[in-house]
Amino acid sequence: MLRIAVPNKGSLSEPASQMLTEAGYRQRSDSRELVLFDAENDTEFFFLRPRDIAVYVGSGQLDVGITGEDLLLDSGADAETILPLGFGGSTFRFAGQPGVADSVQDLGGKRIATAYPGVVASYLRDQGVEASIIRLDGAVETAVRLDVADVIADVVSTGTTLRNAGLAIFGEPLLTSEAVMIQRRGAAASPRVEQLTRRLQGVIIARQYVLMDYDIHNDLVEKAVAITPGIESPTISPLHDKSWSAVRSMVERKRTNQVMDELWDLGARGILVTDIHACRL
Repeated sequence: MLRIAVPNKGSLSEPASQMLTEAGYRQRSDSRELVLFDAENDTEFFFLRPRDIAVYVGSGQLDVGITGEDLLLDSGADAETILPLGFGGSTFRFAGQPGVADSVQDLGGKRIATAYPGVVASYLRDQGVEASIIRLDGAVETAVRLDVADVIADVVSTGTTLRNAGLAIFGEPLLTSEAVMIQRRGAAASPRVEQLTRRLQGVIIARQYVLMDYDIHNDLVEKAVAITPGIESPTISPLHDKSWSAVRSMVERKRTNQVMDELWDLGARGILVTDIHACRL
């Protein structure tokens, strides 16, 4: 049996469950369920606090888990990333009142408030900087105003909250994080984990690509294929009009309209785009 840890709540919970559903696994219909058995896939899901998942996986009690890369690093657990999942992105930055610091090297001896002491400690260690780290569970931007800290280190999106608190971002990002699938460091290869990985990779690719079909005159096939090379090579089939061919290829979703414009200008017609729900490449 495969045992998987899934975030019980927070920003990672719904995207993780949706990805697992798309990968063919049963997911809970009641958010109060903390354990779910998927008999068809012989898999048991444990819905845990995102911060705890790395600890359970690192201890070997669970085979794999889905959590944030930041939470994995912050936990210090004996676990490692085996697959980035492409959602839950976040960026960690330093911030303080203007003039307090301009770079990480200015943080020596200062007090840094954060909800991610493990992340900050690791970064400062790599930079050779010694500072005092003050752990808080939320609203760390208030720590400077209350003189609990000199600067803060926190997740930053638009920076509006920091500006409203009179703080300014400085230095390079400490960490750019996303949701990842993790397993115990050095764990032996497992066919079930490999199957799960292939399924999730198929979901990731399906989200990134579309299937594009179009008709093109035979004289222009090579130029068209240069626009839509596909993953390995496009499929080309003859039409009833022997001077034309039908082409099918995978195209990056974000480039769909640009590619359609290029094909139209080249002379392609009957351009159709189809979603990919799952794939194995």
